[in-house]
Amino acid sequence: MKILLLSCLALLGTLVTAARAQDTSPSPTPMSNEVAVIKTTDGDMVVEFWSNEAPNTVENFKKLAKQGFYNGTAFHRIIKGFMIQGGDPLTKDPSASARWGTGDPGYKIKAEFNSHSHQRGVLSMARSNDPDSAGSQFFIVLGDASFLDGKYTAFGHVIKGDDVLGKIGDTPVTIAAGGEKSRPTQRVEITSVDIVPADSVK
Repeated sequence: MKILLLSCLALLGTLVTAARAQDTSPSPTPMSNEVAVIKTTDGDMVVEFWSNEAPNTVENFKKLAKQGFYNGTAFHRIIKGFMIQGGDPLTKDPSASARWGTGDPGYKIKAEFNSHSHQRGVLSMARSNDPDSAGSQFFIVLGDASFLDGKYTAFGHVIKGDDVLGKIGDTPVTIAAGGEKSRPTQRVEITSVDIVPADSVK
């Protein structure tokens, strides 16, 4: 009986010591949420990501941004009241203007359609007829474009710089190679896309 009691007391002591050690252990620091600062010749926009709904799309955008992929590209397609489109690496080369809108990073990513509606300020992936053909090109919506819902991957929205978005959206345009009135008459360049902690832009 005495041996059993001593064993129980020893076990209790061990549990208390473990609990105290657990209580005093440091808590892990949560990773800060990240946002994108899209710097353009017309000003800056800050984009918040929807990582839960489009995780692979967000990570692809962040990866390209961190590689400097978007630096020096331009918004090559602007349709007033609808959207501004950029992210084509070919737009770094003015002599390749006939092919602007066809460039990509050399691979495609799968679509991640979700319930976010395409409203003003929403960041979404551009693509061709194939739903899984997005790569690097993206667009930012200027108005109600809910007819795109469930067809294009929305993965974030502008939280700062709506005035810049509007300014770019008002850029004068002319007829593009395909006959659409969307070719900017003046270059709106993306000087950089920086991925930074969300609390650093508050």
